[in-house]
Amino acid sequence: MSVKLNHTIVHVSDKHASARFLVEILGLPEPTTYGPFVVVQVDNEVALDYADDHAAPHSQHYAFLVDDASFDEIKARIIERGLTYWADPFHRKESQENSEDGGRGLYWNDPDGHHLEILTVPYGG
Repeated sequence: MSVKLNHTIVHVSDKHASARFLVEILGLPEPTTYGPFVVVQVDNEVALDYADDHAAPHSQHYAFLVDDASFDEIKARIIERGLTYWADPFHRKESQENSEDGGRGLYWNDPDGHHLEILTVPYGG
């Protein structure tokens, strides 16, 4: 049996708003519900299960591997929304993208402060 990540729970202050934010930025299908979760399905059979957290959510990092065309579309949606983005995870190089491992990448935050990343080449090339 192979081991694959199936889902992860993303703790947020408003599961519907946060799931909507992600699908709109990434251009993903509409979220669904499963029990107490709002589910965002990505293309590699992994789901992000959004759950309301009744305390302040602890920020996490979520990275999404995309092709160059999708990268351009996502970056355009980030800019259209007036969101700040950075070339680095430490938020030092604002309004820039990186070229790590021969690809492209950038970082931005969701409404709860989760660190989101898109990249066109996996780490290590």
